Amino acid sequence: MYKTAVYNGAQSSSYAQDVLQMIKSKYPWEKEYIQAVEEILSSVGLLFDQEPLYQDERIMERIVEPERVLMFRVPWRDDAGSIQVNTGYRIGFNSALGPYKGGLRFHSSVTLSILKFLGFEQIFKNALTGLSLGGGKGGSDFNPRGKSNVEIENFCQSFMVGLYKHLGPDTDVPAGDIGVGAREIGYLFGYYKRLKNVFEGVLTGKGLDWGGSVIRPEATGYGAVYFAEEMLKTRGEGIEGKIAAVSGFGNVAWGVVKKVSELGGKVVTLSGPDGFIYDKDGVQGEKIEYMLAMRSSGRDRVKDYAEKFQVDFYPGKRPWGIKCDIAFPSACENEMDADDAGALVDNGCACVTECANMPLTLEAIDCLLHNKILYSPGKASNAGGVACSGFEMAQNSTKVKWTREEVDQRLKQVMIEIHRNCLEAAERYGEPGNYLSGANIAGFIKVADAMLDQGNT
Repeated sequence: MYKTAVYNGAQSSSYAQDVLQMIKSKYPWEKEYIQAVEEILSSVGLLFDQEPLYQDERIMERIVEPERVLMFRVPWRDDAGSIQVNTGYRIGFNSALGPYKGGLRFHSSVTLSILKFLGFEQIFKNALTGLSLGGGKGGSDFNPRGKSNVEIENFCQSFMVGLYKHLGPDTDVPAGDIGVGAREIGYLFGYYKRLKNVFEGVLTGKGLDWGGSVIRPEATGYGAVYFAEEMLKTRGEGIEGKIAAVSGFGNVAWGVVKKVSELGGKVVTLSGPDGFIYDKDGVQGEKIEYMLAMRSSGRDRVKDYAEKFQVDFYPGKRPWGIKCDIAFPSACENEMDADDAGALVDNGCACVTECANMPLTLEAIDCLLHNKILYSPGKASNAGGVACSGFEMAQNSTKVKWTREEVDQRLKQVMIEIHRNCLEAAERYGEPGNYLSGANIAGFIKVADAMLDQGNT
């Protein structure tokens, strides 16, 4: 076991400790949600003694409770003619800054705890973008894997029947997430349009021919690389010539690989549920196009990549033991633990940039911070996806379409501004260079101040 410093949690503030204990007592079974709250409180606890109004107005108690939680059954008919039933959810967590914005996840692992953690993180991520977006999340325990197009369409239409009354371009604007790509967004949007008799920008991630934005599939990965580039600049370095380890094999990993390659770096790992590959020559050129083809077909077996390009495959393993300069965890929550983080430290990794939502355990984060590794939380570095969704909303409302170059430049500028805000907030509250504290504090202050302005809502 790699040794780390003791994680301080919310001990910097008795008020923060009280809020955390309230959540643990009230929702003891929601482990992912508790972890997300604890991570935020470990930083914003610094604020409460210096800014007592937040405590007096019970801002934290209000933020940790969603404004609304929808839960509904989703019956649908499979190809055999049998009725199947899944559970649908949509959480509107906080609308102080704008309409709820956050993805829909279709996966068998979906629970209320998972969606509350994702929605809670989304509040602060959206705040950091500078766009007028609140935080929300939704989904279902339906898994599209292995289903026919007809079955997926049947499910999506039934899911929209349970949700459409609660959506709107100024109320709640879902996007895609795990298990929800262009196909699913198309089915969902088509049925929303039929039910409401209106064509409006109520979902993002739409097809390019009917309201979608260029770069949206790559945006999260692109944004994370731009953020890593800004972090490295603080040490007089850049992406060029760097070796990167990446987990995942979907849209986010694809975007990371494309942008790292474009900026002169080399990605040497990819991972899937079956294990990871090590490609010493780098994932570039036709290999990136192969990733796109695999992603489009819904396949995420990296063993296929290993067999096609004759590279090393490590079944059932994670890629964090490979020597690299930068790591981009892009797969799922808690995919990197303290031992993984310790291996990266020992191998000379200088920068860990979260691309997935909460991919590091609290102990892994503590290990990186203790060892002075550049580390960015996902709410800062993976905000490129929701930023590009905001761009799609803007294009929909004005009935115009921006060029690839314009979207990419706007995305890069958003990530530069998030980086600057994180550094400034960390410096102001006595945590210079700490992106975790900076992101949490900057996002919290923006949301909290809006809530104060709007009264007891």
